[in-house]
Amino acid sequence: MLEIDGSMGEGGGSILRISLALSAVSGQSIKVRKIRANRPKPGLSNQHLKAVEALQKLTDGETEGAEIRSKEVTFRPKTLEGGKIKVDIGTAGSTTLILQALMPPAAFVESPVNAEIIGGTDNPFAPPIDYLMNVTLPMLKKLGYRGKVKGLKRGHYPKGGGKIEAGIKPVEKFQPLNLTEAGEIDLISGISHCVKLPGHIAKRQAEAASKKLEEDGYDSDIEVEYYKKSEDFHLSPGTGIVLWVKTENGAILGSSSLGEKGKPAEKVGKEAAKELIDQMETGCAFDRYLTDQIIPYLAMAEGKSEISSAELTSHALTNIKLVRKILGTKIDVTGRKGKTGRIKIEGS
Repeated sequence: MLEIDGSMGEGGGSILRISLALSAVSGQSIKVRKIRANRPKPGLSNQHLKAVEALQKLTDGETEGAEIRSKEVTFRPKTLEGGKIKVDIGTAGSTTLILQALMPPAAFVESPVNAEIIGGTDNPFAPPIDYLMNVTLPMLKKLGYRGKVKGLKRGHYPKGGGKIEAGIKPVEKFQPLNLTEAGEIDLISGISHCVKLPGHIAKRQAEAASKKLEEDGYDSDIEVEYYKKSEDFHLSPGTGIVLWVKTENGAILGSSSLGEKGKPAEKVGKEAAKELIDQMETGCAFDRYLTDQIIPYLAMAEGKSEISSAELTSHALTNIKLVRKILGTKIDVTGRKGKTGRIKIEGS
């Protein structure tokens, strides 16, 4: 049985999710120790427990230690099974992080997987639903991934209550991807939203982002989403903006920013715009978030891949360690943490 040190690298919940996802794909039993050891509240939170339970159902597997605040989980996958999976996190925990655990193994089941997940859709330290739909999935499609996600209702802290639906169809194999130069920038798109709040907040976020982009020479088309009071059935107030850009070479880079109490809407929009500009100006084909997300898929692809990253984050470097250990993947990294870099992966 493979053992994974959950305190290595960034030491967060991502280690648990990716480890169990790769365990499900490879069929190897795995034990993850020191779960979230580097976090203020170590061990499994409700969100992480729900990810474990979802993978257990997807694989008809067995678990030990799957309980709140547990710092050690053993996972024994059996067979990958399709069908319907419903996950109600019960808090504002991230729906996209639950999906992040399900997506790799769900691609290799014999029949489609349909998942309904209830919780948060726009969370700190997690991919917003609009990023997942407009950056992650379109890029994974280049590898042959066959998945669609719908955001049905937004969920913000503290009550959550958001809902997403995902449909994932099986594939025989993933294709390698070689994308190291972003190329010329096309139109920048985006979505600025607010719920349970006046619509002018979403508008001001979008206007601030557009203004910053225009100052740096970029055109943009940012959609604004808000609701009439009589039609706003969300549970908690919240705002956010996601931006993304497609390039001539087929890259898609994204950025995001969330509103919070006391944070002006203009700052939210400008923050997202600046982050996107900084990443575009590196000339790299992958932003700092998608880099770590795509590494497990490239490791499972059939052939050699090479990508360039606007920033090698702790999450990316940790995921590299995980696929090396669990899948035996050969990976060469040029660059250092916090800087641009290149990653060469010899897939299985």
